[in-house]
Amino acid sequence: MADSPNSPSELESGPGREPDPEQHLDTSGWLGTFHRGPAVFSVFREVATDHPLTASEHRVECNDGAGPRVICRFFDEPEPTVEWFGAWKNDQWCPWILKRAFRLIAEPENT
Repeated sequence: MADSPNSPSELESGPGREPDPEQHLDTSGWLGTFHRGPAVFSVFREVATDHPLTASEHRVECNDGAGPRVICRFFDEPEPTVEWFGAWKNDQWCPWILKRAFRLIAEPENT
């Protein structure tokens, strides 16, 4: 039986895999990082497009060893429309990634 997307071994950082906030200090809008397998996901608020009268725009980047790349963008709205890029469109991890991203938006590591 395959591991479920919520398998505890895949959800949290393991020894030697703790997020390194200093790698994002020069990047405005970094909210935090989470891991699954070899992939490291970082969530950002797009500060360049922030406006008090509009919903905040966010992006999720993934680094699976080939360098970080944007895998999705969305606005923080009650029913967000998420734009997935490349192979991430309809990937089985998408709901799990969004759930973790919204947790970081609600309670960012970078406060």
